[in-house]
Amino acid sequence: MKLDTIIAPIDGDLKKFEVHFRRALRSNVGLVDAVVRYIVKRKGKRIRPALVLLAAAATGGISEGTFRGAALVELLHTATLIHDDVVDDADTRRGWPSINAIWKNKVAVLLGDYVLSRGLLLSLEHNDIAFLRSTSTAVKRMSEGELLQIQKSRQLRNDEETYFQIIGDKTASLLATCCEIGALSATEDPDIVARLRSYGENLGIAFQIRDDILDYTGSATALGKPVGGDLKEKRFTLPLIHAFGKAPSSERKDVLRRLKRGVGRKDIDEIHRFVDRHGGIAFAVKTAEDYRDRAIAQLDLLPDSEAKRSLVDLADFVVSRKK
Repeated sequence: MKLDTIIAPIDGDLKKFEVHFRRALRSNVGLVDAVVRYIVKRKGKRIRPALVLLAAAATGGISEGTFRGAALVELLHTATLIHDDVVDDADTRRGWPSINAIWKNKVAVLLGDYVLSRGLLLSLEHNDIAFLRSTSTAVKRMSEGELLQIQKSRQLRNDEETYFQIIGDKTASLLATCCEIGALSATEDPDIVARLRSYGENLGIAFQIRDDILDYTGSATALGKPVGGDLKEKRFTLPLIHAFGKAPSSERKDVLRRLKRGVGRKDIDEIHRFVDRHGGIAFAVKTAEDYRDRAIAQLDLLPDSEAKRSLVDLADFVVSRKK
């Protein structure tokens, strides 16, 4: 099933969200407004606001607060992407020139700060304190996850426990926040809110594991980026971590030697064969499916609805996607 089909029940609400999002970014400063227009023009799939809207629709109904919450998480996500491109010295984002490539780093950093501040002010103006608490937790976790990943890459080592801590903080925390905010905007039942947050957390972990698998098995054409990026960055993700635990010492030493000197195309191909030979891909696929099942189980107490079915289908989609 395609993503567009999964989120079809909230198509109209996503269009309303776009109005809220553009309104939240308005500025009287010409340069800010020019960059903002560029941001809006190059929009992605809007999966995070879609999660907010689906969570609300499945737990009580979409309200004005839901749109504010969706705008808040998308503003936060946009700010982090802008800053990430500066940190990574990236020239493109989703096939478009990055903001730092067009307007240079100083403008990009300040624009990222502006976008984040607009999200915070939007919530403060409407006293959405619970939204702010949730997003502040996500920002803290995302930052810690990125820094821990950098630390482990420099040390050329990782283990399963640390890997799950990294992807839980880096990726799952924001999806958990999306689902929590959607539920908070629709219900006062703390059990339902907690379950939707858990759904988002497990969904995010499954999503990131699938992402890490695709860096081994995907095609550059489908992904829109070269495969083997994690190895070039010396990142130990789940397929490689599992293979390391199964392989003999001599093979592990060979992989480490290749990573230390910097991998080329032949090194990447050899490490891919190493990972596949020792069951790393199969193990990661099974683990992603386990987290998908955990996510879906959190929805059991919700009444049947189009939105609930979309959340189930989305969990299936993240572990089967090709890009």
